[in-house]
Amino acid sequence: MAAAITLAAEAPKLSSANTGFMLICSALVLLMTPGLAFFYGGMVRVKSTLNMLMMSFISIGIVTLLWVIYGFSLAFGSGSAFIGWNADWLGLSNIGLTELWPGYTIPVFVFMVFQMMFAIITPALISGALADRVKFSAWALFVALWATVVYIPVAHWVWASDGWAFKLGVIDFAGGTAVHINAGAAALGVILVIGKRVGFKKDPMRPHSLPLVMLGAGLLWFGWFGFNAGSWLGNDDGVGALMFVNTQVATAAAMLAWLAYEKIRHGACTTLGAASGAVAGLVAITPSGGAVSPLGAIAVGVIAGVACAAAVGLKFRFGYDDSLDVVGV
Repeated sequence: MAAAITLAAEAPKLSSANTGFMLICSALVLLMTPGLAFFYGGMVRVKSTLNMLMMSFISIGIVTLLWVIYGFSLAFGSGSAFIGWNADWLGLSNIGLTELWPGYTIPVFVFMVFQMMFAIITPALISGALADRVKFSAWALFVALWATVVYIPVAHWVWASDGWAFKLGVIDFAGGTAVHINAGAAALGVILVIGKRVGFKKDPMRPHSLPLVMLGAGLLWFGWFGFNAGSWLGNDDGVGALMFVNTQVATAAAMLAWLAYEKIRHGACTTLGAASGAVAGLVAITPSGGAVSPLGAIAVGVIAGVACAAAVGLKFRFGYDDSLDVVGV
């Protein structure tokens, strides 16, 4: 009887503070997709700007509906080590408003919407590698298919309690594997299949609007605080705050490291380098933000800034046309 009383006392209870925190983080993560649209939209040539913007925005519409109808059930429902299933979560029709996500103090609905924002931005990340080469209708179909066939299973592997990668002890605090590595690998695969842009290595393909790039990078930086800090699903033990701090520190370090690399190698710092370095730092700290100290975050940022600055040149060495350096970053 005493044991039962102890267990009951330790059962998580709904936390209004954590629920509010997670709703704010979810909104910040959603902001990242328009930010990505501006970031990519400024990097392409003028003729591709509107198409590039829409390639990110359409992901919001398509993935939202897929996630509500069946995506959440397949990604986080109990099932095999490779895919989940929960009939009660199909269409979100049988979820109680105050039903808690197991082991946490936030409702299932809040966890669902936070993860939905991750699912939205992941295919949008791929779009930057395909600039100037994909029709909008074909891209919309790709988003629906890729989110279903690739993203949802990978999310289950990494984050679901019965996923095979999760059982192996893979630590992915905020999507370094399910989001960034997944999107980068997909981008590389797609560009190898569809081939190069007309004029690759011959015609100048410079960004048409660096102010738009900087605006997008700023929105990504701002939204990424929700992306990383919210991944702890609360801040009762302070880890969410640590991830917030490490996000800022690693991003600043990566930006400066990228600029230093440019100065040493090319003799000048660039606006595009500052924006790209910041994004590289954001990506790098994502999987480890809650596992390193702020000094460790500086090291992560410096390594990411230098490594990614060097990696963007690989497309010329190996001959693949990664339009906006999605693979390199």
